[in-house]
Amino acid sequence: MADAIHAEVAVVGGGLIGSAAAYGLARRGVKTVLLDGDDADIRSARANFGLVWVQGKGMDMPAYQRLTRLSSNRWPEFAARLAEESGIGFDYRRDGGLTVALGEAEFAERSAYVERLRTQFGTNDYDTEMVERTALERLLPEVTLGPEVVGASYCWRDGHLNPLALLRALQVAFLRFGGRLERRARVEAISREGGTFLARTARGEVRSDRLLVAAGSKSAAIAREVGIDVPVRPQRGQVMITERMPPMLPLPITGVRQTGEGTYLVGGTQEEVGFDTSTRVADAANMADRAVRVLPALENVNLVRHWAGLRVMTPDSYPIYEESQTMPGAFVALCHSGATLCAAHAEALAETMATGAIAPDIAGFDHRRFDV
Repeated sequence: MADAIHAEVAVVGGGLIGSAAAYGLARRGVKTVLLDGDDADIRSARANFGLVWVQGKGMDMPAYQRLTRLSSNRWPEFAARLAEESGIGFDYRRDGGLTVALGEAEFAERSAYVERLRTQFGTNDYDTEMVERTALERLLPEVTLGPEVVGASYCWRDGHLNPLALLRALQVAFLRFGGRLERRARVEAISREGGTFLARTARGEVRSDRLLVAAGSKSAAIAREVGIDVPVRPQRGQVMITERMPPMLPLPITGVRQTGEGTYLVGGTQEEVGFDTSTRVADAANMADRAVRVLPALENVNLVRHWAGLRVMTPDSYPIYEESQTMPGAFVALCHSGATLCAAHAEALAETMATGAIAPDIAGFDHRRFDV
């Protein structure tokens, strides 16, 4: 980056959220630069489990349930278009998904949770249902379930994909539409000169008419530079991957899914440990134990790798999308579920940044909801 870059929009953060927004902007013909950090930076996208998930989301915030459903509805067309535009497949499948209950107590608890969500959503088309073991076995004809499995919640809207390939596809398509991607360009300071934002990076300066902060767990410090104080914290999640196995599990289960390559991803921890991305053998044992109780066929499968990533969490776990009141034209986008919401972000965040106003699909998610 020898000379200063000038763009209509600068996007800070090259993860799934920032890349989806940048891709959507470039498709609209908006001159956009995507500022990615260092290779060693903590990235949620690298540890993403790869679920595109609707069921169980939106408790006490029906707007988030609607946003999740909106994104899920857009995913089939979005996936086909992005794969064609990028030339990269990311194995998106929308065959439904399951949250399995071990024992009657878990089944009753899950049933009550689903019914409460149905009531809050306020329509007759809430499409997560509880299925007992017999129906579950029909959904999984090649699977022998563990004896403790009594049933599950099921949603036909759910699916899964390869999150690393998705990230690559977004960035390749962004470049093909004329976007500019600057790697190793960690933002060190942001200021405003007249009507122009100036982002100083490790590799030079970037000037833009509007600016989007989508830097995951690091967004809080960057957002403060444009007058937005966002309450965000990291939450560690550990994931393991197995050796390749013949196809068996057609639907993803919370905590277990079989990839297109035949490997199994096993995960599910939710740990408040700051920015610590280390792993623990005890947690691996607990995750493996539950996976085997659901799918006994995994008992003798070899584990290949165990890693941890950080989710981006707000106080109520729901997204923050808002514009700075003191520096109009600067926006922030924060959330977990970057894969699930990718199809919505590519439209709504691009619309927001192209027009300079929060798009209707993501309105009502600013941080002022916590000021009560």
